[in-house]
Amino acid sequence: MSHERAGGLRATIAREAARLMYEEEVKEYFTAKRMAAKRLLGRVEGRRLHHRPQDLPSNGEIRDALLALARATEGKGRTLKLFAMRVVALETMAKLREFEPRLIGSVSTGHIRRGSDIDISLFSDDEERIELRLLELGWSFETERVSIHKFGEIREYLHHQIDERFRVELTVYPKRELRFRPRSSTDGLPIVRITEHALETLLEREHAIAFQRYRDTGEIAGLSGTPVLDDGDDEGEPFVPCIAEPGDADDPTQLYDPLPGFEQLAWTRAEG
Repeated sequence: MSHERAGGLRATIAREAARLMYEEEVKEYFTAKRMAAKRLLGRVEGRRLHHRPQDLPSNGEIRDALLALARATEGKGRTLKLFAMRVVALETMAKLREFEPRLIGSVSTGHIRRGSDIDISLFSDDEERIELRLLELGWSFETERVSIHKFGEIREYLHHQIDERFRVELTVYPKRELRFRPRSSTDGLPIVRITEHALETLLEREHAIAFQRYRDTGEIAGLSGTPVLDDGDDEGEPFVPCIAEPGDADDPTQLYDPLPGFEQLAWTRAEG
């Protein structure tokens, strides 16, 4: 069976695309898979290969390869970092509770890697009140407006970046958009949005020992200078995310926009 028919080329491109995203900080799946295909032509099994559309991996396949690379490179520290990022997200959401925060992205799904940040959506019709609240909290932040073509028109969304213990990205939406969820470019499904209460439940289930110690002492395992705790997770055991993202039905040519909440133009009506 040829290399192409065996699926080897597709898997090889997925691994190279993942390496580009992890080591060279390529941001888009679309760009990474094409760069990978171009670099690999003529180098697989000593033969010059021409890729076909079906040879290009889906976004989900690249995501899986990227997670495997992150696990192999970062080891046990990745699980501890995920716990720490989730606790910081929980604290952030508690302080911004009046704006109905929702955690999205890699910290919600467990698919973190080097360079991941905490993505939180806020829902309010009073953008000034949010900025005042950030100032009241004494947080240092940068603000920008991002223009996105949405619903057949150009819309602007306020975006705050906070650099504290981890980088936190806050995107402000009108309250009416809490009823809608965009679809993920990775698997085509509606983006998972986690409430403060759901995140606390997730911490209790996925990080029980470390979370109890945090409640007792305020220490966050995984932060620099904080004692590392044994949370019962065997370092050699494969990490299983709390929310599955199969990625086998997405469009292999679909662009990935790193700004949270803008992965796809189609929106799905859903409960907040």
